Amino acid sequence: MSSSPMYLKQNVVSEPLYNQWYAWWFLASPMTAPLFVANLHLKVMESFVANPAIHVAALKSPALRGGPYINYGVDKVKEVQALLERTRAEEALSLRYAQAMLELHKLLDTAEGFSLEELYPRVPDLLRGYVELTYDLNHRASPRFFESLLYRSPFHRESSQSLSMRLIHQDARPYVFSTPRLDSVDGALQIKRPYRDAALDRLYAMTRTPGPVEPVREALGIEPKDHDTFASFFTPEPPRPAPRYDGEGVRVRYFGHACVLIESRGVSLMTDPVISYDFPSELPRYTFADLPERIDYVLITHGHADHLMFEPLLQLRHRIGTIVVPASSGGGLADPSLKLMLKHAGFNNVVALSELDSLPLPGGELIGLPFIGEHGDLNIQAKIAHLVRLEGKNLLMAADSNALEPRLYEHVHREVGDIDMLWLGMESEGGPLSWMYGPLLPAPIQRKMDQSRRLNGSNAARAIDIVQRLNPKQVRIYAMGREPWLGHVMVMGYHENSPQLVEARKLIEYCRERGISGEMPYGQAEMLLR
Repeated sequence: MSSSPMYLKQNVVSEPLYNQWYAWWFLASPMTAPLFVANLHLKVMESFVANPAIHVAALKSPALRGGPYINYGVDKVKEVQALLERTRAEEALSLRYAQAMLELHKLLDTAEGFSLEELYPRVPDLLRGYVELTYDLNHRASPRFFESLLYRSPFHRESSQSLSMRLIHQDARPYVFSTPRLDSVDGALQIKRPYRDAALDRLYAMTRTPGPVEPVREALGIEPKDHDTFASFFTPEPPRPAPRYDGEGVRVRYFGHACVLIESRGVSLMTDPVISYDFPSELPRYTFADLPERIDYVLITHGHADHLMFEPLLQLRHRIGTIVVPASSGGGLADPSLKLMLKHAGFNNVVALSELDSLPLPGGELIGLPFIGEHGDLNIQAKIAHLVRLEGKNLLMAADSNALEPRLYEHVHREVGDIDMLWLGMESEGGPLSWMYGPLLPAPIQRKMDQSRRLNGSNAARAIDIVQRLNPKQVRIYAMGREPWLGHVMVMGYHENSPQLVEARKLIEYCRERGISGEMPYGQAEMLLR
């Protein structure tokens, strides 16, 4: 292999995996990962091995593509069987953890409001010392986990972490949360390294700074049989330049979904990175190649898979100054700490922001604001809206906020005043509670209850409630999952009369009738605030 400096190509996909499954927040925390292995991954693989034809038939229906069906043909049964058996062996501790969790919940079901002290010796041995037994004010018992200790326990399995790399030339990628990545599929290269490995930073830095390939190849432990595949990921051609914004006021660039780059002359901020790779396309978009060399702050609104994405974050880690997440240290099973998660994934400068906390910025400040809704009525702390005050302008990145209680925004407006630009998601239907949180539930949830507790954002009426109370000059609807490079994590299947788009158009019409600039950007957009 040539020792001349080379660049990493802009269309190299790097998918973080956990036991060959696409990694997201519940697979990054040792508090929750064992439950997803036991209660989702194993069950889906067992179903496929037992009757692959059901999975093949189900995925012919677009309505079922986000369901628990493996997206392989019957010819992959043996490989899935092998992964199933390997998972059972390598994740034996995770399976014991999941069983211990069931036993713990049954134990707490016996609590009737009297002291929990006598229950501690009866906690399953595997969990003792990692859990505190608590009551809420209605005397309902639940566990609180010492999550930071779990990261230092055998339950934190970095050996289960890896990456799958390959070249892509189009947006289309199979839905990732129901299907493990097999070694033989797509000619992908599997790299067995934990997410925190500094060698990954050396690799991704080569998208902008050329260097010799061989030292990185050796640092990543690429086997000789994979040398040619790894070499195909590099090119001597430099990427197009992406100079830092140096103009007046604030430049706002929409990168798709909930990803917005906010820049002034003094600072750059990016929200919820979900970024297209760079290849020829008829749909205009900003890509990794359009990002500035340095992103001073990355702002994460919440941990859902379309907002906290390890795939782009790991590729940008060496370029990020500070990553800002919502504060959560309650130890609740459904609410893992995003700060702990990212720090153990190799992000050294992580700041946890609580509601009405502020962080100074060059030429302004960042303020955390309440984020209500979209979490199925669970007590989730790890969610926050970001108010970016920059060069005299106020931008509120409200993500999937749902105005369940409109008076909240009256209180918010009293604190922060009018908003220049409001960014609001309107996925007004959302999946049922079990779609995301099902593997954490100690017992199946009733269907009617499940369907009533949707993971939804605002519809038009509730979005109008927010607009009326925050008095924005401009409204931008985002986080809708419309861009084709979101297809592997969101199976929206929008059509012209989809309820989400109908509701969004109602909000835009309302805004325009009242002299408020209302838009729903798609693909890419650029706005200047001066």
